[in-house]
Amino acid sequence: MGIAGDDPQVGVIVSVYYLGCAVGAVLFSWLADKHGRKPGLFGCLATTSLGNLIMFIAGLGYSRGAIGVMYLGRIVMGIGVGGVDSVVPVYSSELNSDGARGKALAKEFQSNILGLNMAFAINLGLTVALGKRNEWAWRVPIIAMQIYPVGLLIFIQRLPESPRWFIFHDKREDAQNGLKVILGDEDGEEQYQDMQKAADNERDENVSYTDMFTPGHKQFHPTMITVMGQVNQALTGYGAISVYGPQIFELLGYGVRESEYLTQGNYISYLILMTLAWLLVDAVGRRTVLLGGSGVLIISFFLLTLFGGLAVHRADLGIPIDAVGIPGIIVLYIATGAFGIGWLATVWLIPTEIFPTTARAQGTAVSVIIWGLANFAVTLLTPIMFNNLEYLIFLVFAFTNIIAGLTTYLYCPESGGRSFEENQEFFDDAKEVGTWRVSKVRKGDFKYMPYPKPDGQDGETQPLLRRVADQAS
Repeated sequence: MGIAGDDPQVGVIVSVYYLGCAVGAVLFSWLADKHGRKPGLFGCLATTSLGNLIMFIAGLGYSRGAIGVMYLGRIVMGIGVGGVDSVVPVYSSELNSDGARGKALAKEFQSNILGLNMAFAINLGLTVALGKRNEWAWRVPIIAMQIYPVGLLIFIQRLPESPRWFIFHDKREDAQNGLKVILGDEDGEEQYQDMQKAADNERDENVSYTDMFTPGHKQFHPTMITVMGQVNQALTGYGAISVYGPQIFELLGYGVRESEYLTQGNYISYLILMTLAWLLVDAVGRRTVLLGGSGVLIISFFLLTLFGGLAVHRADLGIPIDAVGIPGIIVLYIATGAFGIGWLATVWLIPTEIFPTTARAQGTAVSVIIWGLANFAVTLLTPIMFNNLEYLIFLVFAFTNIIAGLTTYLYCPESGGRSFEENQEFFDDAKEVGTWRVSKVRKGDFKYMPYPKPDGQDGETQPLLRRVADQAS
């Protein structure tokens, strides 16, 4: 579109999308809370599809104002995707058991990486076939995205509404009937009674966004945990690396086309390694995968600083390109997997588990807002840092990962394996003892996953969709 590669506008046109995501999170979390998870998701998908179409027609047969149209499309699509990011995790968590929420969301994010692979492969194939300056090399990948929002819109009515949403909006008969269809009469009635009891306990707890950011309010602590999680995810640096992957391989000494092929290989490895995310997150817990991911990322970025420095000065040092390039590639592939396993899905999962139903949609929206703002800043600054710091950008990310790991260790409670109501107890106890340090609340019980509960004391442990899955199989 006539924008030079080193123009700061490159970072702006990428990052403005995230501002749209922040707006969409607020808009559609409200819609999903007021009218239902399914209507909220329908609105998200329709907006995403519209933004996609606007981007496609930017400059199609005209040039004046084309960049403005592209900016508009980026923002509108961001609004839709921000809504998806806020509605789907809540919807998913309310349809899954305590012991399967993490696996469900991790599988969703593995599907997200499958989409990333498809997008990059289509983009790369068309660029090779048509050339980088051919407008259809970028128009076709953009319009190809329509298959997903349009496809889901076609059969969204077949999806169930959240029984928890029904109960909290006094549609008790709908909730009861839905649970019986999914679980059977006996289990459905038992689940209904548990949900009804929780709803009665939370009935008068109306929570606004102002409340959530008011020190001393009951939801201020979980809100700060949510904010910390998304800020720390941005501090891992991987949001920037996933966007600017080819430039990193070029920094290691490879050509443009080789760098694009290596980036595709990295995404394929990413997809495969994400299997470990859904195998581990409900087995070892949220804190363990977060802290493990931080540890690997810290080491990886220190090594990338070393390899990047050697690559930049390899001519003076007489070092063959592959001598530093191959180790750099391996480390970057490992770092990508560590981020996916530890940080990709987990920070989206925790907010769906630590808020009561009356604040869960708002809490997830806050998560998307902070994610959008943090990634706006990171993706805006990354090309500038690349141009000025070169390989030293990895050193910056090594230290920001230390910050992310340390604050997670000190303040992030383990929310896995517990019911929504049990996770509220952590915040009640923290307020009582006057500290947010996980190790000092209830003698550090929330540093780890709980032991399995005895039979008959599971609470919300039966997956709402298990009966349907069994019947389908």
